Amino acid sequence: MKLIKSFPRAAVLGAVMMATGCLSTAALAQDGPSESHLAAAKKVTIATRMLEPFDDILPLLAEQTRTAFIQAQPTRAEDVIDVTQKIALQLAPKRALLNERVYTLWAESFTEEELDQLAEFYSTDLGQKLTRSIPVVTSKSVASAREWQDALSTEMVTLVQQELERIDSAQ
Repeated sequence: MKLIKSFPRAAVLGAVMMATGCLSTAALAQDGPSESHLAAAKKVTIATRMLEPFDDILPLLAEQTRTAFIQAQPTRAEDVIDVTQKIALQLAPKRALLNERVYTLWAESFTEEELDQLAEFYSTDLGQKLTRSIPVVTSKSVASAREWQDALSTEMVTLVQQELERIDSAQ
């Protein structure tokens, strides 16, 4: 009986503690990582070449935009090319926003000390080899997984078909 009476107080206390925790987490999230923490994150992203795959985004968007406008207005192709190039150059500085977001994501995922250790590692010959090798190994791993999946799928279909035929012949 005493447990039942104390439950509402415990629930209220728990709710207050959770709300306080959420508020303090929200306050921390608003402040964000320190400049040194972001600098450490930046070192890691540079050492790992993490941002390089994003280099093609703006040129690709410009090409897609140019193609779409030229298809819609073929007689204005020259204007479209010039304007698209001009706008792409105007938008290029916005790349810094993406970089900052990536630095923040790294800073939210690792402590400053961990980022310093990662940057140190990725600056070594082995770290650079790992950075160069990951895309190749990942690509080959995905291809291997697809091959394995296809082989397994074929085997499964064959075995299920054989089993169903066995059941049919037994009846």
